[in-house]
Amino acid sequence: MKRLRLFFLLVQVPVFALAQNGPEPVKVTDMLKIRSIGGVSLNTDGSKAIFTVTSIEPDGESKTDYKYTSQVWIVPSDGSSAPLQLTTGKENASQPVFSPDGRQVLFVRSVEGKSQLFLLALEGGEAVQLTKFKYGAGNPKWSPDGKQVLFSTAITFKELLKDSLLNPGKTAPAWPLEKPGFEKTGLPQLTGVKADPDGSLDEIRAYLENNAADKKARVFNKLNYLDETDLNPEMSFTHFFIMDAKPGARPVNVTKGFYRYNSADFTPDGKQLIISGSMDSLRHPDRVLEGAVFLANTDGSGLRKILGEKDKSFFNPRVSPSGKWLAFQYSNTSFVSIAGLAIMPLKGTLKDKTDLPFDRNKGNITWTPDEKYIYFSAQSNGGQPLYRMDLAAKKAEQLTDLTSGITSFGLTGNKLVFAKTEVADPFEIYAADETGRNAKQISRFNSEWIAGKQLSFPEKHSFKNEKGMTVEYWVMKPVNYEPGKKYPLLLEIHGGPAAMWGPGESSMWHEYQFFCGKGYGVVYCNPRGSGGYGFDFLRANVNDWGTGPTRDVLSSLDKTVAEGWADTSRLLVTGGSYAGYLVAWIISHDQRFAAACSQRGVYDLATFFGEGNAWRLVPNYFGGYPWETASKATLERESPIQYVQNIKTPYIIFHGDNDRRTGFVQSEMLYKSLKVLGRPVEYVRHPGATHELTRSGNNRQRIDQLLRTWEFFERFIR
Repeated sequence: MKRLRLFFLLVQVPVFALAQNGPEPVKVTDMLKIRSIGGVSLNTDGSKAIFTVTSIEPDGESKTDYKYTSQVWIVPSDGSSAPLQLTTGKENASQPVFSPDGRQVLFVRSVEGKSQLFLLALEGGEAVQLTKFKYGAGNPKWSPDGKQVLFSTAITFKELLKDSLLNPGKTAPAWPLEKPGFEKTGLPQLTGVKADPDGSLDEIRAYLENNAADKKARVFNKLNYLDETDLNPEMSFTHFFIMDAKPGARPVNVTKGFYRYNSADFTPDGKQLIISGSMDSLRHPDRVLEGAVFLANTDGSGLRKILGEKDKSFFNPRVSPSGKWLAFQYSNTSFVSIAGLAIMPLKGTLKDKTDLPFDRNKGNITWTPDEKYIYFSAQSNGGQPLYRMDLAAKKAEQLTDLTSGITSFGLTGNKLVFAKTEVADPFEIYAADETGRNAKQISRFNSEWIAGKQLSFPEKHSFKNEKGMTVEYWVMKPVNYEPGKKYPLLLEIHGGPAAMWGPGESSMWHEYQFFCGKGYGVVYCNPRGSGGYGFDFLRANVNDWGTGPTRDVLSSLDKTVAEGWADTSRLLVTGGSYAGYLVAWIISHDQRFAAACSQRGVYDLATFFGEGNAWRLVPNYFGGYPWETASKATLERESPIQYVQNIKTPYIIFHGDNDRRTGFVQSEMLYKSLKVLGRPVEYVRHPGATHELTRSGNNRQRIDQLLRTWEFFERFIR
């Protein structure tokens, strides 16, 4: 059977490289037609699946602005009828979950700026608001008997100080507040103190507090003061509440204190909760990178740690259906690592764990009812297949192919329903048996409009680099390709640096097809340091962000050029985030490109440490900080800004005004330096845009950036 299955995979490869013959190429505005799917789950008997569909629609009466809308859908798992939309309205709906009896769906919707829980009876009728909680509600979980609901809420530090349920006694935390001068005495009590700029010390302090409250000043004392879009002096904490599953019921907290919790769920008997997070009472939460797993009664009593170690993070706990076993993931606190998967008796200890070896990062851990397997998805070799781990054999079996990605799935008994992305169609729902075989498409959210499009399908190749590592790359020819003609060739580079691209990754679907539709060839690869190839490959760019990865991506370009159809006078390169960095590095060391584009990049590692919220990449990849002698030399050596005088390639640089993941000062530094040097450079800033601009940002700006990139390239290759 394995030999026969391999034969079918082999005979499909040449077909995969052919173009789809529709009447027109993919246009830039086709990105507005893509409907993405997530949150797939099945009811208890596996007869129905619910999921979310995110669409892009006109924003009001505007003809140029667009908004995202997300709604809940349902479909019979046998595909006997088309998917049906369950929710409507102006507000988005997300995080749907079936009740245990399958008669109701619980989901999240925003009300007056806060997320709240809603109940929808599948027999008919309107959705009923379940919570009207002052802090909001999300991440709902049903109790096994369907009588209660567990949910999470986010609460700020200032709110927590005043909340007598979550903070009995309304006391300050035991860990240091890190506000200089108040380490021993605690914060001054200013309740009832008159604010007076000319008054006593406490009255002046009250005055300054009012200024901060009115946003005339922002005072920072925490280490992680950057979020994705802004500077943020406020700390927040996630807590969990439980309530009866009926409108008007009162939520009761099951966690409390100044701790950061990540997840919570019922054990199968409904008598306990399995909780992950951190409960370090001696260190400021920003200093705590470890994660632990706890058990508690459903009223929050009896909380005890069952997994936790110094310098280790334990997360994603999943209790088996019988309640006997606990599956979990664990890793060290470094960002450059592969999390392990293990099981142990729920009543056991860490010494009782059994490791389940699999050298990829795993997601959506799911037990089978018979507890023989654990299912998960994992990015691997350009795809995101679904796997199942045989617990007796401690061996993983790949259930789906490497040319597609399983972005979400639900499993009940022998029924499997999943959302799949592939080159032929960016998102659809499929149903299969528990082995992934006999897959049947049961939705057509994108199939119909794509049927009329001319698509370019990637051809997969590989080579060994100087370290002996196999590097995979994909080549996409222009949709109008004719043998004997020469075409411009665009080298696309991924960010991360631990991201992975391939035909099973959805975020670049539109951009690749757009450029192929414009008559460009596209080549992309997963250089050393990419995810999806195991621990050693992931760490192969530690202390080497520039030279080594450059060799890999340029080798993929050279090998594509050697095919004979690329015009070497019209070579182009683009990339975002870490790839923005690598583009700058490449064109400061190589002069072959007609034009280049960097998006939201990192160009000076010392500055990135200060202005980016992803600053821990610096010590994790380079072993230290900008002021330390050993690492300082490395950071300078690895920063593209150090070689700016060598950049002569026409260059367009993008950044979002609100991008706090990488920060935007470095792009200003790079642009200003090139302008002083008199080099051909253009700089584009998108107001309000974050680091996620090209994936989930303002759609008009997404179109703008893609068109500006193409237009800039056209200036130099026509």
